[in-house]
Amino acid sequence: MNPTTDSPSRPLLDALSAEDSSTRLKAALAAGTRPDPGFVDALVARCAVEPDFFVRDMLTWALTRLPPRVTVPRLLAELRSEPAQARSQALHTLSKIGDRAAWPAITRSLLHDADDEVARSAWRAAVVLVPEWERAGLAAELVTQLGRGDRNRRLSLSRALVALGDASEAALRKGLEHRDPTVRAHARATERLLHDPDAGFDVTADEAKRIVALGPHRTEGSGC
Repeated sequence: MNPTTDSPSRPLLDALSAEDSSTRLKAALAAGTRPDPGFVDALVARCAVEPDFFVRDMLTWALTRLPPRVTVPRLLAELRSEPAQARSQALHTLSKIGDRAAWPAITRSLLHDADDEVARSAWRAAVVLVPEWERAGLAAELVTQLGRGDRNRRLSLSRALVALGDASEAALRKGLEHRDPTVRAHARATERLLHDPDAGFDVTADEAKRIVALGPHRTEGSGC
């Protein structure tokens, strides 16, 4: 139930949309410190429009303090919203809550969303929520995104595949055989990270591009 206009919570909820970001941050902190199911609609609605990263992060934290039975249905409804930020923040919050009942809502369309932030949030949520028996299928779906987007998008995809562990091995082999050299390089860089999580992504990606260009049996110093 939403707070009424004369509710003691009204000033706090009004502060969530204050002009000053520090005021909004304090309001989100207060909402999480004193969790009230009546806050859920206001918190989710603010996530969709909040411009400040730190305030958004605090809004997510406040939502995780509420019972999943209250928050999850509201967040699932947000996945159908038109604004990209509404979808990406809902996905991000679902990944933090970790309720696997939300897994069926991580659709193929979200995993392939045209908006980079939505897609990246969907990948992160998917690897948290996916059931064990669906991990290989998720990896196969994610591999179809290899080679697309800028560095941040590619790194996010690699991290998602690495998080799936052994389930990614077979899917990555398909990427290594792809006719597009960019896809092959991304697959090889991801495979390297899978086996050596401490390897730097940029160095690994550059090495992968070189190997793809020279062929797997050639090196710069081989003289061949």
